[in-house]
Amino acid sequence: EDAASGQLYVETVQSLFVTYQQTTTAVHEALRRRVTRPEAMKPEAYERTLKARAFDVARYLLPLATNTSLGQIVNARTLETQVSRLLSHPMAEVRELGMKLREAATGPAWNVNAQAANAFIQKLSVTDQNLAGEAAQLFVREVKTAPTLVKYAHANDYQMKTQAELSQAARELLGGVPIASAPVVDLVERSESLEVELAATLIYSAGRHSYRQTRDVVAELPEARVDEIVELGLRHRGRHDEAFRAFHAGAALRFDFLMDIGGFRDMHRHRRCTQIIQPLTTAHGCEIPDNGDMGPGVNLLEEAGVLAEFKSALAKAHAASDEIAASKAQEAEQSALYLLPLGTRIRSLFKMDFAEAQYISELRSGPAGHFSYRRIAWEMYLALQRQHPSLAKHLRVTDFTQPIDILQRSEERRVGKECRSRW
Repeated sequence: EDAASGQLYVETVQSLFVTYQQTTTAVHEALRRRVTRPEAMKPEAYERTLKARAFDVARYLLPLATNTSLGQIVNARTLETQVSRLLSHPMAEVRELGMKLREAATGPAWNVNAQAANAFIQKLSVTDQNLAGEAAQLFVREVKTAPTLVKYAHANDYQMKTQAELSQAARELLGGVPIASAPVVDLVERSESLEVELAATLIYSAGRHSYRQTRDVVAELPEARVDEIVELGLRHRGRHDEAFRAFHAGAALRFDFLMDIGGFRDMHRHRRCTQIIQPLTTAHGCEIPDNGDMGPGVNLLEEAGVLAEFKSALAKAHAASDEIAASKAQEAEQSALYLLPLGTRIRSLFKMDFAEAQYISELRSGPAGHFSYRRIAWEMYLALQRQHPSLAKHLRVTDFTQPIDILQRSEERRVGKECRSRW
């Protein structure tokens, strides 16, 4: 147990939350000064809209340690794969989550009507014990959700051994190579063989460099070395193991994104594409929201007078994370990741067909979305326009460079939610 690291961890999280609260309040006040409430708009709706935009700005400070909730609807086969993946994770908390999922799936399911049913059965037993017994079998008997498939889910040797070997290969190949500057969205044209794409994607998944830089390095390797890297991805594959996601190769469009974690979480929801996500790191720095979608030169943090404190909080969090990662604390590198704010940049590769690129760029560029991923969607469109102008002209995107009315944005979000709920 490293007491100094523990204290630094707690102090950093507390500091981020304090700055988050201060930023939220200050930006909210700045918005009140900048945005006038229309007479037709109710005061509560106006305040709700301004608070939502203030949160959109301040959320960059929230650390990954922030508690959150998650619900999912999943079939047993997919749950088995998910539990196995969680049990193979290097972080203890994630492995514990895998065990709890397995226990929940193989144990009795929660009966929402159990209390009322037991009360009814108790009353029934007074007059008819046999009927009460039959009612108990119907209404309060134990029902297990997935007693067979998930029961045998265990840590996956293929995943653990392969990830370790790919990380080593990435260090050997690119460890001494400086990370080249790259745009926030890079549509990497196809110029390499399928073998090089597979090898580059495997190395990318364990590294920090952009896909273009990784691809170019791998493309210069001898054919035998490329084959060795591909073989690394399959060497430990068991009889029932699905090959790594990197082997979903051959997609026409490859977008390499470099964006904040908060915005990435929304982009991550798109499933009609192959996503290769790099490990979290402080190497790419932090994104600072500039609120350019509200007009040229608009910077709410600066107007609110908290820009310096905002930047300082992010920098201190990264410094603390690096310090803890280098300490001798148990699972130091994994624990240090919890200090990373949502503004931390993460790199990910999205491989897709044209229809999915069209869908994402149109949907995510809309004014109802968060300005982080709106910018990414707009940059996707611009990248397509440069490389495939005859196709890009058919995309119905919203120009991110044109200012939006945040009060109108709130109304569009409300209507959008109503439409989704009706559907």
